[in-house]
Parts: sequence; C-alpha cells; structure tokens
Amino acid sequence: MSLIPSFFGGRRTNLDPFSMDIWDPFHEFPLSTSLSVPRSQFSNETAAFANARIDWKETPEAHIFKADLPGLKKEEVKVEVEEGGVLQISGERSRENEEKNDQWHRMERSSGKFLRRFRLPENAKIDQVKAAMENGVLTVTVPKEEVKKPEVKAIEISS
Repeated sequence: MSLIPSFFGGRRTNLDPFSMDIWDPFHEFPLSTSLSVPRSQFSNETAAFANARIDWKETPEAHIFKADLPGLKKEEVKVEVEEGGVLQISGERSRENEEKNDQWHRMERSSGKFLRRFRLPENAKIDQVKAAMENGVLTVTVPKEEVKKPEVKAIEISS
C-alpha cells in the first residue's frame, strides 16, 4: 500500500511522505516562494540558508538585530552600513569538502549565501553600530539618538 497516491507526481513509495527530498507537492508549481523569486534560482540545498531569519527589536536605547547563523564563524559574516542608513548583513556557508573515499548517506545541512538589508530609521546612530557573534547568534546593536524632551519651565502666577 502506498502512502503517497500516484496522482502526486506519479511516484509510489513507502517512505516518509513529509520528507521534502522524497516528495514535494509544490515542486515546479507556478507560484512564487516566500523568497519572492522563482524556485529555480535557488537549489534546494541553499534555499533554507539563503532566507536567513533575522529578528529586529527596538528598545528605548537601541535597535537590536539577532540572526541565527549556526555553524558560521564571525569571519564568514559581514555587517555593513551603506550610505543612506541601510544595514546589510551577509555571509556564506561553504559546502563541506567531499573526499573520494567518503560515502554520504544524507546531506541535510544547508549551504550557500545570504544577504539581508534593513533601512534604519533616522534616529539610528549609524557611526556607532556594534556586532557580536556568540554560539551561532549574530547580534547587531544600533544605538538610537536620545530624544530631547522639551524643557518645561514653570511660570509663576501673579495675583
């Protein structure tokens, strides 16, 4: 008995139907992906890494960006601020070298390049951006200019 009906790609298999390397119901489907580019521009092995997920939160003191980049060294990641206040985070994870005597049974870890850009608000101090990498998490801190509170001067009321 087949777990995957023949009308889904014509393949019959008793393997895990949820493993995308066995059966992908949207393979060559004419809709765009979450990357907003045609699927053919990214191979399956790089798609997961190419869409690096980044959190951006704002505190009273700074804008903080956090990116999960497991397995990357800080030398493989670039953080830049472009003219016009655009923060750019990019990097590349190379594919592991294959030895002639090696026999791979599975290759699931992603490899490839990623590039994310964020337009910073006007209150960002782009000359004081700091970045740190710890345990595969990149943290970029962009300090904010202090909001000057208007001076309030008490006026004495005369009689």
